[in-house]
Amino acid sequence: MPHAPALDLDQTVRKADPDRWLASRFIENAEARADVIALYAFDHELARAPQVASEPLMAEIRLAWWSEALDDMFDGRPARAHPVAEGLAMAVRKGRLERSALDRLIRAREQDAHQAPFTDEGELFAYLDDVCGALMQCAVALLGGPSDPLAIQAAGRAWGLATARRLITPGRLPQSLSSERMRRLTRQTMRSARMALKALPVQAFPAVAYGCLAPAYAKGRTPGLLEKQVRLVWAVLRGSL
Repeated sequence: MPHAPALDLDQTVRKADPDRWLASRFIENAEARADVIALYAFDHELARAPQVASEPLMAEIRLAWWSEALDDMFDGRPARAHPVAEGLAMAVRKGRLERSALDRLIRAREQDAHQAPFTDEGELFAYLDDVCGALMQCAVALLGGPSDPLAIQAAGRAWGLATARRLITPGRLPQSLSSERMRRLTRQTMRSARMALKALPVQAFPAVAYGCLAPAYAKGRTPGLLEKQVRLVWAVLRGSL
């Protein structure tokens, strides 16, 4: 049975990030699943930092705390007394996570703290590659998949594009990025993702499986729980988004 902190993180992710939580149910190995859940809980803490801070400086202080917590983990020092830090430290000890990918998650949230608009699509894509692609990269690595970010970049970007209007303040999106163009870009990146993910090991597929929900979100529709479950089961059975 998982210990209490692991159960707490699981409930946190289930509430805060239900799509990724549902996909994590397909990770057969309980220890690997706990590592991925700790990663998602870490991402949730980073995402919360700009949301709960009263000003950008306070958000930066929170994010700096997490950066220093990573210093402790990767330098082999005891984890900080925080359930997420403790859970992530256990995953870091496996040696599969790259510090640079976790730093990309923090860097993306530093941008969120200042709410600066994206001047063009290139800036938006770079942000999505950090906040969505890097998270997928880390989860894939924890499940024994390739660490090459280019192998899963398209899947992360497709997810980011499909959910951008939920995750990003509308005023920050480039003016040229209409809803129709967003849908078209999502379709294009989904095609690229399906090609790139053909070589992904079966055991690592749950790390990207929630990407199968991107087409529904891209249409401005939030699928219900049953539809999500059916889409995820079908994606995992086929090993394709």
